[in-house]
Amino acid sequence: MSKGSILALKMGLFVLCLMPAAWLTLRVFGVWGLGLGANPIEELLHECGKWGLKILFVTLAVTPLRRLTGWNVLIRFRRMLGLFAFFYILVHFLVYAGLDQRFDLQYIIEDVIERPYITLGMLGLILLIPLAVTSTNAMMRRLGKRWQKLHRLVYVIAILGVWHFYWQVKQDILEPLIYAGILAALLGTRIYYRAKRNRNRQGVKIGGRVSEEG
Repeated sequence: MSKGSILALKMGLFVLCLMPAAWLTLRVFGVWGLGLGANPIEELLHECGKWGLKILFVTLAVTPLRRLTGWNVLIRFRRMLGLFAFFYILVHFLVYAGLDQRFDLQYIIEDVIERPYITLGMLGLILLIPLAVTSTNAMMRRLGKRWQKLHRLVYVIAILGVWHFYWQVKQDILEPLIYAGILAALLGTRIYYRAKRNRNRQGVKIGGRVSEEG
């Protein structure tokens, strides 16, 4: 695929990832009669959080899709997707801290300590920050093999995010369970490919020993 085609796809993906933010902005300002319902802060908070999780799941799906389809070009879009996931999750936190808690540090700390689902959400955000900071090519070169180990935290972050969502809802748990099912499938796919790779390595080692003995 040519550089021009990849650039065009990246631009298209950038616009797609911005669309939820644009839609929420229109709702915030009541454009075309749109709105955020009876509890606008809660609606905005939930929508930003859910979009962060959705894009995070798409980010996690890049590697399985690449292995399944053989489209190695997909790996070029993973960084952008990950940064957009961070963007929506950060906005989710800022809506909570700014609009809901008025940046009152004392209340925020009390919430983090006393409400377990907020504790999980805060932990996920804290773990996500170093991944966003080290997403550049320069940081990849500087960290070397440690970069890959660090970015495996994304699976822990995804688990924390779904868990946060599940504990946050009061009655209807269907939606967080759907998210949990999607995440389980993504994690299961990773486990499957890792086990397959380990079996192939063992097979190569055994084959090498047999040929040497023969």
